[in-house]
Amino acid sequence: MRLNQITIGTTDLRRSERFYELLGLQLIVKENHYLRFQCPEGDSTFSVELVDSVPGGAQVSIYFESDDLDDQCARLRAAGVDFDSLPADMSWLWREAWLRDPDGHRLCLFHAGANRLNPPWRIPDPASRSWPSPGAAE
Repeated sequence: MRLNQITIGTTDLRRSERFYELLGLQLIVKENHYLRFQCPEGDSTFSVELVDSVPGGAQVSIYFESDDLDDQCARLRAAGVDFDSLPADMSWLWREAWLRDPDGHRLCLFHAGANRLNPPWRIPDPASRSWPSPGAAE
């Protein structure tokens, strides 16, 4: 199974189109009520659909990984994008920065390298784990 796309709501498609293209995503579908972008690396997509309102209390965080995080953040800041927090090294071995899109959706731009999928505390591969048989004595 692979994650294909994430769709979020916006109250202004044109504003979202400009923002996500500035972020570096490539617009591949544009309809009256819907935009779909392709991420510049890999085959993941991200879409935005027109809605009447965006719930203010929703806490979904969307993560975009960048190998040149600091340069990307500097470019976005120079273009007028405000950040909630600038790139910083975190205890979970990622470097990340936080911002919000024009509709208030929380975005994390980060770089994790090998630690994204293989942090030192990763649980063993399920195929290599041995589990007690049901009903086995402990």
